[in-house]
Amino acid sequence: MSDPYSTLGVSRSASEKDIKSAYRKLAKELHPDKNKDNPKATERFSKVTQAYDLLSDKDKRAQFDRGEIDADGNPAMPFGMGGGGGFGGARPGAGPNGYSSRDFQGLGAEDLDIGDLFEGLFGRGGGQRSAQGGMGGGQRRPPPPPPRKGADIRYKLAVPFVDAASRAKQRITLADGKTIDLSLPAGVEDGTQMRLKGKGQQGPGGFGDGIVEIDIQPHAHFWREGDDVRLDLPITLDEAVNGDKVKVPTVDGAVMLTVAPGSSSGKVLRLKGKGFSKKGGGRGDQLVTLEIQLPEDVSELAEKLKGWSDDSDLRGDMGG
Repeated sequence: MSDPYSTLGVSRSASEKDIKSAYRKLAKELHPDKNKDNPKATERFSKVTQAYDLLSDKDKRAQFDRGEIDADGNPAMPFGMGGGGGFGGARPGAGPNGYSSRDFQGLGAEDLDIGDLFEGLFGRGGGQRSAQGGMGGGQRRPPPPPPRKGADIRYKLAVPFVDAASRAKQRITLADGKTIDLSLPAGVEDGTQMRLKGKGQQGPGGFGDGIVEIDIQPHAHFWREGDDVRLDLPITLDEAVNGDKVKVPTVDGAVMLTVAPGSSSGKVLRLKGKGFSKKGGGRGDQLVTLEIQLPEDVSELAEKLKGWSDDSDLRGDMGG
């Protein structure tokens, strides 16, 4: 994988905001849903997501900047080992242990302690031999870390308001081109994240995960208030005065609602269990606020009301 900064097109001094902005722009452009006939775009989308996964993690980014891990998140080669074949390369005239005869010139037998030499090379106790004749009894190297899994791949899934409230299954296309149907969790809300095990990038230790962030879309008439769904329902003056049964939309489909005679604007009626699912079980309600709307042409209504007036003191408690 190339340098993650280059992959996202940002500098090494880029802020978290700059990195996130660059990723969103590229992800929107390269998303598999928009490039179904372009495998190169899908491949680049995966690389962009992997780069963002590394740079958006403060610890991983710091490790990469210090050279402790590579762009795939794997530990970097220690001690700068490379073509030199040793710890920075062997010195001229040195033996297989990296030392030359010149290092010991002028030292008598009483000056040269082989135990001290091995202690310097391997640590105290490293020169002690076990009963089997090996270099046992000293400090042991810690076991190597387990192979790292591949990077996670992040998705943002737009979910219609009604589907989120009713928990309708949602289809999503993954970076590998496969589609799956997701069951939304109870208590789903805007920003909820769902983890798809093994749906990320492949690594030495297996596949990473897919992380799906839910983006609930606004609705033309409904809006959310906690676990409840709110709706303003227009009714006629006749329905308000005389009462009637009116059809009301809900997230589960239309139902008939009884408007009592003499209902005023602002009256709230409750439809049980027609809201969002709750994390602890059950569902919220739908709260319907009545709004009396007069006809555009009120001349006929005014004629019928001629000689009648409402003497109620509706604003008496408002002062003034």
